[in-house]
Amino acid sequence: MSQTPSNIQRAAVIGAGTMGRGIVMCLANAGVAVQWVDNNPQMLEQALGAVADTYAHNVRQGRIDQAEADARIARVSAAADYAAIRDVDLVIEAVYENLELKQKIFRELDGLLKPEAILASNTSALDIDAIAAATRRPQQVLGLHFFSPAHIMKLLEVVRGAQTAPAVLEAALELGKRMGKVSVVSGNCDGFIGNRMLNTYVLEARKMLLEGAYPHQVDAALQGFGFAMGPFRMFDVVGIDLQWRARQLSGIGQDVPEVQVDNRLCEMQRFGQKSGNGYYHYEPGSRQAEHDPLVDALVLEVSEGLGFHRREIGQDEILERCLLALVNEGAKILQEGIAGSSHDVDLVYLNGYGFPADKGGPMAWADQQGLADIHRRLMDLETRQGDHWKPARVMGELAAAGKGFADH
Repeated sequence: MSQTPSNIQRAAVIGAGTMGRGIVMCLANAGVAVQWVDNNPQMLEQALGAVADTYAHNVRQGRIDQAEADARIARVSAAADYAAIRDVDLVIEAVYENLELKQKIFRELDGLLKPEAILASNTSALDIDAIAAATRRPQQVLGLHFFSPAHIMKLLEVVRGAQTAPAVLEAALELGKRMGKVSVVSGNCDGFIGNRMLNTYVLEARKMLLEGAYPHQVDAALQGFGFAMGPFRMFDVVGIDLQWRARQLSGIGQDVPEVQVDNRLCEMQRFGQKSGNGYYHYEPGSRQAEHDPLVDALVLEVSEGLGFHRREIGQDEILERCLLALVNEGAKILQEGIAGSSHDVDLVYLNGYGFPADKGGPMAWADQQGLADIHRRLMDLETRQGDHWKPARVMGELAAAGKGFADH
């Protein structure tokens, strides 16, 4: 029996970490009854308390009344184990990013849940098809990538696997609407739409640190363009240590030149805002990022130690490289059919990554510049800096026809 969109009345969330908490609130706010499972009962207890505190805070701020807060809290209950959630319509798994762990959870859920139940993963980059392959219901599996904090951020990337059934995709989009999300369908690839583009943008920012720029200069240029925050302030907010720990666990990517500044900061326990120091300094209790000359000295030391001859890098070059990296990756995503339209790519960037709203998103911005111009600038960069700047084929085709991404 296939799932019908209006059927998602009862859901379960696996994992009581930060993401799990936000997702539980998204569901409860949308009128869905939620059962919550975590293999650590104390953590689940704390998480339930944190959710109640958030709703109490919303009441104090006049966002909702007490009756609404009580109704939302009443929709959330702790579940002892997977057997207790066997009747739900949807499970969203929100444990940490480890493929084997997610496959193990999906295998167990698949054996217990009713056949029409949907299994979703909140992974931000892992292969949805590899997760679905652990089950006998790959057509009922998809990704629901929430952005942190999940109960506040508007964006939801709905990731369709190779075998996800159309009705399941429709059910997920319907739920996204009920949760008040801006839902964008993405194909399955490393990083989906948003993080795949972010990786290229961040890589350019990190390269420029080694070539001659400083974190505060890169951030100032991008904030001047209208971004909510530059890449290095973003790392401080998210926590520099997250990727550092992931690299240590996997043993992959720890030696590449571009992450050596991050590695050194983490070795100094400078993890970002939460530790009072990261790329910037934060006074106790403050979120104000303050320029720290210590970090400039560290960047200089790391880059010279790696054999770089530093040069002045101006605001124009910073914008050119970061923005064109985004646009070119966005074009590849369109070319591969990962995103349905350039507008979808823009929605991801406007609602999840702080792209300036008045510029309409990276693809709309590129269309405003004229694709022929963007294409020429990319070929320039390719000549000067190498193959990774090679323009996406679709961009050359659209430019030659006098069209923009919006016509794709």
